[in-house]
Amino acid sequence: MLSIAAGVRIYVYTRPADLRRGISGLSGLVREQLNADPLDGSLYVFINRRQDRMKVLHYERGGFWLYYRVLEAGTFESLRPNDGAEAIELDTTQLAMLLAGVSLVGSDRRRKRFALSRTQAA
Repeated sequence: MLSIAAGVRIYVYTRPADLRRGISGLSGLVREQLNADPLDGSLYVFINRRQDRMKVLHYERGGFWLYYRVLEAGTFESLRPNDGAEAIELDTTQLAMLLAGVSLVGSDRRRKRFALSRTQAA
């Protein structure tokens, strides 16, 4: 489970990202495309073109964390700002909503997610 300290800034890269990239590649993307420092302690969120995979890059004292989420069903919400910005900033509640499949745009509609049925659990 992803636990985020209070005051950590969260940025979502708004273009589809090549998630074959590792820590070095995503750090380079943060520097080149977002003009930011990946060592500043912020969380940088990247979503692939199909919107079924997400990587979160985070630097803490001593090293990087790379979280990787693959959905069994459904997709993450498309976050495309009208102004063409490279990234948008979220708060921890919005990130939790994005991960849970709750739409961030004006409704409480939940996006499809995989759920283990009772027959599969047995």
